[in-house]
Amino acid sequence: MQTDDFAVRRAVDSDAASVAAVWLRSFTAALPSVRRAHTDHEVRSWFREVVVPGQETWVATAEGSVVGMMVVDGESLDQLYLDPAWQGRGIGGRLVHLAKQLRPAGLALWTFQVNEPARRFYERHGFVVAEYTDGRHNEEHEPDVRYVWRPGAHDQG
Repeated sequence: MQTDDFAVRRAVDSDAASVAAVWLRSFTAALPSVRRAHTDHEVRSWFREVVVPGQETWVATAEGSVVGMMVVDGESLDQLYLDPAWQGRGIGGRLVHLAKQLRPAGLALWTFQVNEPARRFYERHGFVVAEYTDGRHNEEHEPDVRYVWRPGAHDQG
């Protein structure tokens, strides 16, 4: 179900708690089998003290609430999480499109191998697998996959 009843903007410090809440809800729903490396309190502190004030953080808002978040760092799409209740409405696609506009030379990202819905989403948006790992280099020690997008080939917005 596509909708345009949301807005995308740069996050401000006062968004940090909402951004963290979206991340926590999304991670819990999408990755129930993945061991989280940090407590809820640590995640909230990280978003409040590091991510929102110091990184290029974007939010999607609807009905007065943050329903999606994205962090772009250099060529990396570091975070892209949507509130589970708001998935399937075009918000993730709009955030990816924005990331591509912000980084027209290309993007790379990591996701867990078990996250099949995310993998299908990124592949639909022109990202291709560049590397699989056994997870020894991420905090969760979960096998992951690196995707890259370069303009031109397989680009779908």
